[in-house]
Amino acid sequence: MAKSRATPPKDYESALAELEAIVAEMESGQLPLEASLAAYKRGAELLQYCRQQLAAAEQQVKVLENGALLPFKTAQPFRNDDADD
Repeated sequence: MAKSRATPPKDYESALAELEAIVAEMESGQLPLEASLAAYKRGAELLQYCRQQLAAAEQQVKVLENGALLPFKTAQPFRNDDADD
């Protein structure tokens, strides 16, 4: 793990990529105890960051949709009544 533990993620995608790398490294079973604990701590920080980013994105969508999020299956298909048939 070359990244400093104190470095905040650049964005959601980089946080997710780092988290996936940490999980793979931990699953390998090759980390010593201290490194495993540090990796677990960093992973928890990244997970919290990702959850916050997703919650913020969800809130933005709710604002854009004026709080009326509908499932895609209930959305009405586009219909152009002005078109000549």
